[in-house]
Amino acid sequence: MVMSEVLCAENTLKVKMSDTADGVLYEPLRAEFRSKQTHLQGSAEGRGQFLASLRSTSTAFQRFGKTPGVQLRPGDTTLDTMYGFINTCLQSLVTEKFGEETWEKLKASAEVQDVFMTYTVYDDTITIKLIQEACKALDVSMEAILKLFGEYFFKFCKMSGYDRMLRTLGGNLTEFIENLDALHSYLALSYQEMNAPSFRVEGGADGAMHLHYYSDRRGLCHIVPGIIEAVAKDFFDTDVAMSILDMNEEVERTGKKEHVVFLVVQKARRQIRGAKPLQGTLLRKKERYLSIPVCPGEKSHSTVVRASVLLRKGPLGDTFQPVFPERLWIEEEVFCNAFPFHVVFDEALRVKQAGVNIQKYVPGILTQKFGLNEYFSIVHPQVTFDISSICKFINSQFVLKTRREMMPEAWKSQPTLKLRGQMIWMESLKCMIFMCSPKLRSLQELEESKMHLSDIAPHDTTRDLILLNQQRLAEMELSCQLEKKKEELRVLSNHLAIEKKKTETLLYAMLPEHVANQLKEGKKVAAGEFQTCTILFSDVVTFTNICAACEPIQIVNMLNSMYSKFDRLTNIHDVYKVETIGDAYMVVGGVPVPVESHAQRVANFALGMRISAREVMNPVTGEPIQIRVGIHTGPVLAGVVGDKMPRYCLFGDTVNTASRMESHGLPNKVHLSPTAHRALENKGFEIVTRGEIEVKGKGKMTTYFLIRNLNATEDEIMGRPSALADGKEASTPRNQVKKPHAVLRNTDHHQQQVYNSDPVDASDEVTLAGSPVAGRDDTDAVNSQSSPDETKTSAFASDPVLSAFCAVL
Repeated sequence: MVMSEVLCAENTLKVKMSDTADGVLYEPLRAEFRSKQTHLQGSAEGRGQFLASLRSTSTAFQRFGKTPGVQLRPGDTTLDTMYGFINTCLQSLVTEKFGEETWEKLKASAEVQDVFMTYTVYDDTITIKLIQEACKALDVSMEAILKLFGEYFFKFCKMSGYDRMLRTLGGNLTEFIENLDALHSYLALSYQEMNAPSFRVEGGADGAMHLHYYSDRRGLCHIVPGIIEAVAKDFFDTDVAMSILDMNEEVERTGKKEHVVFLVVQKARRQIRGAKPLQGTLLRKKERYLSIPVCPGEKSHSTVVRASVLLRKGPLGDTFQPVFPERLWIEEEVFCNAFPFHVVFDEALRVKQAGVNIQKYVPGILTQKFGLNEYFSIVHPQVTFDISSICKFINSQFVLKTRREMMPEAWKSQPTLKLRGQMIWMESLKCMIFMCSPKLRSLQELEESKMHLSDIAPHDTTRDLILLNQQRLAEMELSCQLEKKKEELRVLSNHLAIEKKKTETLLYAMLPEHVANQLKEGKKVAAGEFQTCTILFSDVVTFTNICAACEPIQIVNMLNSMYSKFDRLTNIHDVYKVETIGDAYMVVGGVPVPVESHAQRVANFALGMRISAREVMNPVTGEPIQIRVGIHTGPVLAGVVGDKMPRYCLFGDTVNTASRMESHGLPNKVHLSPTAHRALENKGFEIVTRGEIEVKGKGKMTTYFLIRNLNATEDEIMGRPSALADGKEASTPRNQVKKPHAVLRNTDHHQQQVYNSDPVDASDEVTLAGSPVAGRDDTDAVNSQSSPDETKTSAFASDPVLSAFCAVL
């Protein structure tokens, strides 16, 4: 996991080879890239500047022509997987450098899941998709993205708790790189699916070194410079310049698909101004302090030793020189027992010596005349089993595995023995010694191998490693379960939020939003008085006859179609739907949120109702249904009624008068009361006078018919997009009412021809002379039933339950 590549692809990456001369040309660009990255802040402006610098650097790389261009090879397939730790690092990088929105876009375009879990294994295809989409979205090259990831990956590992582990790998950069394989081997005990790269260091001229990089994943070598440069700068306070010397398919037959050789040149960082005088001052103070004896007289022996060590004076400050004995003071038998897992073999791979437990678990290794390569195969590094190949990787940790066919028949069913250790070449003897220990991850593997802790030498830390790793594996399993539970909770929380939104949507459809919120909080909703509002009632003409002649399902379908269209209009004109009872539909404008344009909104809604009714068919005749609409403007009292299934109801004489306007209206007409007419006068509506009629419970009233909106088309009223002269759509936005022009006209009450000019109403015969009896007779004739006013009032009178249609007189 640590220091491994972030990407592996279903279609892996192919890279061109760049030469050494290009490395010199790239160096100023690399320096500029690092400088810009370091100084830019995490603000939006900084991210923009950082992205621009990435693009400029990427463009400059491409100008040289030989920069490794990363391209997909269509024939390649992935065999690797990656732990979620890598994808989490990539998410953190994109979020920190480019913002959360960029990461969300990358996830959507790459079609990946929301959250990556640390100990879960993911296919490499997921990561490569994210990288490819990042290159497209940010318009930068793959090389720049990979190098940036390498630098950030080192930082992310430190933040994730691996700081001390990385810092103790080596005292200099060379030692650090040489021990990376050992670190990967240790981490593989916990992360068994990890497929890490391999590193090998060779000395070069003028203090430079050659870094050999082996990987199963092609094209990801640009991550390495980002990591190494960050390590050198942070841990060893040096600047590193890296360039690619060679890139080819692995010729050393390690089993890896790619072998890249980097030239690594370490540069001494410029010393801080004033550092030398400060250092000299500190040394002088140390000398002065040490010159003062603890007691008067000669300096004590400990004082002399301390002075020699601190000031690097005397024999203790010289370079350490080990002393070797003339002969080895240990018996052969004691050595083989003290180091039970070791093998000595010559250049021909003939076994010369083996520890007692090697002989125990690999029978015949000394007695049979077989080579070591016939008993073991090299698992890591994947090199040919010969002395020359082993010497190339002499600083690497080796893992050998027994060949099953060489084991006794009874042992072939149990797991093969794996030995992990160090190869040491003994030049005088021309032999190689392999000092090793069993590679075991847990006590379970120890039992499966038919081994015991007593088989491992007491001085071998493998004992402790198995016990500690057993505990770590248990902790990882617990952590993995916690991550899964956390992810399940996140998914459930998202589902809960969706269901909550659905519930709130349903609740807001029944009650005004502010009223519903008060009820959710357990508060009492106080009744409110509204000085002026506009109420609309509508019903279906001859609805009783239709119900008598049709199946119930036909009635339900007809009402559902009609109400769905009306509900859509309430959103367009921002009026509040109070409720429906049977074929009656009630809305109000100016309640529960007072607005000045309540009358215009309800008027436009009424005109839309009349248009929508044309699309609803009478199941008896197959013709469009006819509706009556009545509108009245006045004060009301509004409040919530009931505890179970509470309703937001309106009370007052205004409700009763609006109901009378509807019941005394005519088919396909919008009937206005005098107060509604005054509210709409000079507001851009065409209105004609119906005349004086007798209204039940109100006496004689002069009422009016609303014909049309002079300043809005039918498409605008219905909220449909329409092509205007300027090419713009003229749909009425939700929650916003179209404002009329400043100068509007009203129809003369005596212009009969204007009234008849409405194409919808041209076929209707209307009595305008003011005879209420005649008007009522006409209504009765159309409905072929008793007076609608009487029908309505009797219905309300017989209903003991308060509803929005109730009127408190």
